[in-house]
Amino acid sequence: MAGHPPMQLITTASIAAAVAALGSFLLSYWCRSRSPAMTTHVKALTSPYPGSKVDRWPVPQEKVSWSEDWPEYQPVEYTAPSVLAQPAWADPPQSNEGFSPQYNALDGQVQRTSFEGTYKVMDGSPRNPSGRTGVIGRGLLGRWGPNHAADPIITRWKRDAAGEKVMHPESGKPLLQFVAIQRKDCGQWAIPGGMVDPGELVTATLRREFCEEALNSLESTGEEKDTEQRIQSLFSQQHLAVYRGYVDDPRNTDNAWMETQAVNYHDETGHILDKLTLQAGDDAGKVQWVDMSSSCSLYANHAQFIQIVAEKRGAHW
Repeated sequence: MAGHPPMQLITTASIAAAVAALGSFLLSYWCRSRSPAMTTHVKALTSPYPGSKVDRWPVPQEKVSWSEDWPEYQPVEYTAPSVLAQPAWADPPQSNEGFSPQYNALDGQVQRTSFEGTYKVMDGSPRNPSGRTGVIGRGLLGRWGPNHAADPIITRWKRDAAGEKVMHPESGKPLLQFVAIQRKDCGQWAIPGGMVDPGELVTATLRREFCEEALNSLESTGEEKDTEQRIQSLFSQQHLAVYRGYVDDPRNTDNAWMETQAVNYHDETGHILDKLTLQAGDDAGKVQWVDMSSSCSLYANHAQFIQIVAEKRGAHW
């Protein structure tokens, strides 16, 4: 009939749409199915609190959940001097006149919604959706409530001198490598990443943080054009959404916590990344390629993110 597309095109389009929708649903479900394991407090209960001599109120695992009645709970109040100095990335104290944050909403350009859903606000203070931490206040975190970060997981296959993939002798699976930095604040190895600036797209944060921490983009290399082209090629390709949600971070408190989006950008052939020179930025002590395996000991939840990537890409773990 004139004006109507052929039935074959309708069927093809319908199938394509259905497949895309199913894929999106499965990815969402698959990511959510791992969320509970990642929100268990372990590192968020460590003492002393990072960068201080402040000991947390001891919280046993059975008392982490807010659903457990615990009238004896007396968390220690701590907000780091660097946060109280009110740098541009930090909220003012709640007592400041004129400061009335809109929790569970986009507050101006500051994103105060949580990937975990609606969190409670008790007596004017946001409450950590994953439970008690033994500390109230903000600690080292700038924002009351969720503090949003982005973690780019940059990977390539480990190859021998002939350019062939290196297989693990026990699992028989190929070895996947990722870019890791050594944090200056605690000495632990981690995925290069950082905070999402107010109004910034997460895709921009992922690219910026990788360039600043692993390529030291603040320094001139004399090869800016070639490097820029390679970075553009890497970050414009199809990516793998690894995780989006709460992070078991040692900086978390009852009123401020870390959430992140971890995204994998993979160089299948190695032609993009092999010619990029890794150079640690200001926030990193060292940067290097690391083989993915179950022996990886990384900051916060990062080892779990790496494991997901290895499993999804059929690599050794």
